[in-house]
Amino acid sequence: MGKRDELIAKYADDLRNKLGVEPDMELLKKVTIGCGPAIYNADASTVAASQPDELETVKNNFLIKKLGLPDSPELMDAIKSVLDAYGQSERNKYRAVVYYMLVKHFGKESVYG
Repeated sequence: MGKRDELIAKYADDLRNKLGVEPDMELLKKVTIGCGPAIYNADASTVAASQPDELETVKNNFLIKKLGLPDSPELMDAIKSVLDAYGQSERNKYRAVVYYMLVKHFGKESVYG
């Protein structure tokens, strides 16, 4: 099993145990691959939930540019909702998991089709 497969397994575990979601493994794999080399970098692989700049980056670079959603207050609400579901006490909020949850929230699985 390669490093990426190990990370995907870790993300699936987070989805099951921390978010109570049974992951669509094919979609999770595609979302993880879409994150690129960031998944291998300790800092870039997580979302800094307490930093407003980081949340803006998720909104602009992922929700608007990648998923093609129009800018609206609903985008930030969705990000905060996913981060709240992950749990305030959870220090490592993995980017691939957050992105996966946002794809599911907005029903944008077709972007990864």
